[in-house]
Amino acid sequence: MSAQTETSQSGMLDTIKLLIAAAALVGGLYAYYYYEAEFAQAIRVLMVLGGTIAGIGIAMTSVQGQRLWHFIQGSRVEIRKVVWPTKQETTQTAIAVFVFTLVMMLFFWALDSGLLWLTRKLVG
Repeated sequence: MSAQTETSQSGMLDTIKLLIAAAALVGGLYAYYYYEAEFAQAIRVLMVLGGTIAGIGIAMTSVQGQRLWHFIQGSRVEIRKVVWPTKQETTQTAIAVFVFTLVMMLFFWALDSGLLWLTRKLVG
């Protein structure tokens, strides 16, 4: 019973954190337009950046934010395992794609021309 209550309180706390994070983001955007006449654009941009940074910081303290952070860390580990192609492999693949595109262009041009010729012969 207490585990369920703790989970529900944790879920409610995360919801509140995410709402506050969204409010910080929206507040930064609102301040940008609300203070259009009072402040220079650089200060208004800093308001947006401040709201965004505050929103992200608050959101990252929630369970969903922690999951996202662990996912990002795992992605960074996996991307280091990728074997990227060499310059020669990339060049050969690009040439093959170009040649295939050229062949398909000629094929469809010939098909279109042939069907146009056939249609003109049938219609008159």
